Amino acid sequence: MAAELPTRDRTVDVPFRRGAPFFLIAGPCVLEDRGLNLQIAGHLAAIGERYQLPVVFKASFDKANRTSVTSKRGPGLLAGSSLLHEVREETGLPVLTDVHLPEQVQTVSASVDALQIPAFLCRQTDLLLAAGASGLPVNVKKGQWMDPEQIAHSVQKVRSAGGTSVAVTERGTAFGYGRWIVDMRSFEIMRGATDCPAVFDGTHSVQLPGGGGTRSGGEPQFVETLCRAAVAAGADGLFLETHPDPASAPSDGSNMLPLERLESLVEQILRLHELLRRDSGPAHESLGAG
Repeated sequence: MAAELPTRDRTVDVPFRRGAPFFLIAGPCVLEDRGLNLQIAGHLAAIGERYQLPVVFKASFDKANRTSVTSKRGPGLLAGSSLLHEVREETGLPVLTDVHLPEQVQTVSASVDALQIPAFLCRQTDLLLAAGASGLPVNVKKGQWMDPEQIAHSVQKVRSAGGTSVAVTERGTAFGYGRWIVDMRSFEIMRGATDCPAVFDGTHSVQLPGGGGTRSGGEPQFVETLCRAAVAAGADGLFLETHPDPASAPSDGSNMLPLERLESLVEQILRLHELLRRDSGPAHESLGAG
């Protein structure tokens, strides 16, 4: 079945490397219908062009870690791979998706430009090895129970299988029950431990897991505040889930950034990033190099 899926060349740049320009990973939590996927991706492409910002479109073909067994999960591997390929072809954006099982990697790799390891699976050796062996860039999300230094072991698994382009993402640490807390030291620590760009997940970090009963809750009013703080603390990129109508999103709507607020945030964080880069000069580039 995988051979019947559309394929693409791999010349598109996914900036998961130290020294790359600041970048944005964004999109809906889970793939929806063709029109909505392309609406969001088109908006992202326009922002990327307007601000000369590298943008990677993210959406999941399957949400395998939903709170409830009755929660919607997405279109599935084959249909989702085709939808992701369509976004790439229509917008020119590189596309990224989660993988949950090693056997999913080969099939979806034919249609996307990068893979993502979910936070809950960031120590799954077989999954990390399969992602590294794909030859695609890999974004590894740090588990909510994990010290920033420990993500280096996950990155080493990817690299041991041949992966050369890896990013690591901070999405908060468990603080008691029902709330994630972001340690702003994590970006420098993770970058130093892995020699990878350190990304901030600004929307999952405001999630209240299980806070909605059969689904997660969230505090999206804090997304912009935390994103500005993370950029000031040295994050190399942002991860944001966004939607034109978060209340109607089948997954993670309670912590998404409304699409209409995305450009304003992008403008703010790019101005802040440029100010910090200009003020700190070469010293900023060496942060975490040891």
